[in-house]
Amino acid sequence: MALPPALAGDLRVPVVASPLFLCSGPELVGAQCRAGVIGSFPALNARPASLLADWLQQIDEENDKYRAEHPDRFVAPYAVNQIVHRSNDRLDQDMQVIVEHKVPIVITSLGARPEINDAVHSYGGIVLHDVITNEFARKAVDKGADGIIAVAAGAGGHAGTQSPFALVQEIRQWFDGPLLLSGALAHGRAVLAAQAAGADLAYVGSAFLATEEARTADAYKQMIVDSTARDIVYSNLFTGVHGNYLRGSIAAAGLDPDALPESDPSVMNFGSGGNTEAKAWRDIWGSGQGIGAIRRRSTVAELVEQLAAQYEEARSSLLASWQPGA
Repeated sequence: MALPPALAGDLRVPVVASPLFLCSGPELVGAQCRAGVIGSFPALNARPASLLADWLQQIDEENDKYRAEHPDRFVAPYAVNQIVHRSNDRLDQDMQVIVEHKVPIVITSLGARPEINDAVHSYGGIVLHDVITNEFARKAVDKGADGIIAVAAGAGGHAGTQSPFALVQEIRQWFDGPLLLSGALAHGRAVLAAQAAGADLAYVGSAFLATEEARTADAYKQMIVDSTARDIVYSNLFTGVHGNYLRGSIAAAGLDPDALPESDPSVMNFGSGGNTEAKAWRDIWGSGQGIGAIRRRSTVAELVEQLAAQYEEARSSLLASWQPGA
């Protein structure tokens, strides 16, 4: 199946930048779009809720201005992430703003609801739903999602435990629509590998945490640069849903990263709280296992160019080294 226009543009590299809770703002998203990758942010990042409309207007105006000044350059669309969980008391209000502004792509998480999909489809937008299992993928498509984001082991923030190869393979056995892969993707080689595994696009998050445009605390950015996969801890303590977090931030909050208790999964809260005095993501910092590839801070434009160069080098190297029948 061909990708819908919102996903099939002339991207600099086949990447959708994942929404970063508290860290993605209009500055980051606009820079991602203008660098040639699809940018995104969680609606809940706009606080108070009335700020959401201002953010969308800012992104649209700045991207339109850039298009006018650089007619030869592609500006990618953007996405807004909605937490579709009963604790998100802003969901309906934020959806009204999204529909009014005709946001081209909506990413839904932690719940699939047909009425949300219908609202986005009413103006021609598309819905991508993130899942950690094949079973959740089927439910999302049955309820009207246009595409799937397979969140595999090693992804930053809320993540699953399945191998990316197993998860993509199971979904591709029955689904030929848009499929994105998330999970430790922070290098151009990994982007190419995601496509080789069967995904259309890579879903890249943690690599953007250390960019200048991200609203990430300075110490958080430095910890991303200084850390590797062994510094990632998987726990459900902080939100009730299992996720990956930086070991250093857990220790700094006075907790033992190697002895975290399990949280009651029924105590999920995505409105304003967490399950400890140290809040995710203010004090406990999310990150994926791919950060070993991030060795310095950079601008979004520099990071995207680096990913594109790595991607092209990996593709050329693969074609040169693999000669079937030779």
